[in-house]
Amino acid sequence: MSVEVTIDPSRIARLLRRRGGRVEQKLRQRTERTANIAQQLAPGSMGDYITWKVQDGPRSLQGVIVCDHPAVHYVLNGTRPHLIRPRRAKALRFEVGGRVVYTKLVRHPGTRANNFLGRALREGR
Repeated sequence: MSVEVTIDPSRIARLLRRRGGRVEQKLRQRTERTANIAQQLAPGSMGDYITWKVQDGPRSLQGVIVCDHPAVHYVLNGTRPHLIRPRRAKALRFEVGGRVVYTKLVRHPGTRANNFLGRALREGR
């Protein structure tokens, strides 16, 4: 007595990639883990602006992590030295060593790039 088994790779691939399937579950776990790492690595309150989701991509499901903080571009890419002037007020106000300081111009030294999203992606594997 012999038994014939036919394996259809396309059916197996569809089964694995269907919504709610094993691949989506693992992708959700990885995406959430990576987003949590990004929240921990993000400076200041930037981690509060990080969200994640799993969605249909061009070929299959994809995990997406988004940081929609208004300054995220400057943190990820850094800034060159630049001048800061008040836009509407007559002076800028900030604290230095516990003292309140007013000035019309600040020479900002720039900031080094902090690609916390890239580091989270590497650590979240």
